[in-house]
Amino acid sequence: MSPFQALNLPNGQTIANRIAKAAMEENLADTDQLPDHGLFRLYQAWAEGEAGLLLSGNVMIDRRAMTGPGGVALEDERHLERFRQWAHAGRTGGAHFWVQLNHPGRQTMANLGQQALAPSAVALDLGQFSKMFAEPKPMSEDDIQEVIRRFATSAALAEKAGFTGVQIHATHGYLISQFLSPLTNRRTDQWGGSLENRARLLLSVVDAVRQVVSPQFCLSVKLNSADFQRGGFDADDARQVIQWLNERAIDLLELSGGSYEAPAMQGEARDGRTLAREAYFLDMAGELARVARMPVMVTGGIRRLAIVEQVLDSGIAMAGIGTALAVEPHLVKHWREGRNSHPQLPPIHWKRKPLAALANMAVVKFQLHRLSRGRKPRPEVSALWALILDRLYIGKRTRQYRQAMGK
Repeated sequence: MSPFQALNLPNGQTIANRIAKAAMEENLADTDQLPDHGLFRLYQAWAEGEAGLLLSGNVMIDRRAMTGPGGVALEDERHLERFRQWAHAGRTGGAHFWVQLNHPGRQTMANLGQQALAPSAVALDLGQFSKMFAEPKPMSEDDIQEVIRRFATSAALAEKAGFTGVQIHATHGYLISQFLSPLTNRRTDQWGGSLENRARLLLSVVDAVRQVVSPQFCLSVKLNSADFQRGGFDADDARQVIQWLNERAIDLLELSGGSYEAPAMQGEARDGRTLAREAYFLDMAGELARVARMPVMVTGGIRRLAIVEQVLDSGIAMAGIGTALAVEPHLVKHWREGRNSHPQLPPIHWKRKPLAALANMAVVKFQLHRLSRGRKPRPEVSALWALILDRLYIGKRTRQYRQAMGK
């Protein structure tokens, strides 16, 4: 199948081609956690690059629960004009632009000074780096209901601002993923125990969002194909959750995998499996796509047009590209013009895996920050230098965040 063939979604909307700019965390909000000119320039660059769908990085439903101090939060209408500007920038070339909505749960940085909420009091296990994250507090029933309401509120605001859809982030060890995994969800009430109970938060969020947005507004879910940790959420669990999602008005299902503890989204696993260097999750996604009634998208390490074609030929409806579009934002346009481009970043082979994962993210963010300033990416940047710059930036943004929050 041609990557440049249109995709018709269940709600009647059409995506111009089969390539999506996958979500990457930008940490480029202003000190009020709002989208600013840097984000506008970044998404303008991607809009000009001709991907059919742009997915934002994390947009938080609660400014007290951030994945990073420079993240965007969408809670109310006070600054909705900023979000309108952002939506306009991303839709300049006619692409769909969806907001990825998220809550970090226990993956909350300790130095932000906020109480981390989670299904259970299970702290992150990152060895000597574990103390970087706040000790999680088990959520009360009221906490859970507030999170559901906040997802719905943020989705309704996204539609009002002019975005064409939202994606519910249920992967990579964030809050909804924590509820899905038996490793992090040890509850004995209606929100824990059986898979049906562990999936209740995700399904409740999906139902709440669909009730407050219009039928033509796109609703996507990003789901782990597996946690890649022994005893965690696995492919059989994913298959059952997809069957439950089949009963709901979902327009696109994105399959990924991993968490901070097992960063499979960077090609690393903790359960003994070796992941391919490109299209990490394709084999598992192909099996799961046969269960799904909605179109399925797979993301993870894709950077060559031939791999995109392989993904589509396997029965997957869309290919999501992240890092390669941070290096070459006009990649899809270049492919359409016949250029055989396959951008990549140098691999990081540090012995300390958590530190290597941080460095990997820092190198990607280095490219995003250059694009946000109207400059060209620099993929050859030293991983150590990118990590140092990122830590300095995060330190500065953390101080600003704590000051704004009165911490």
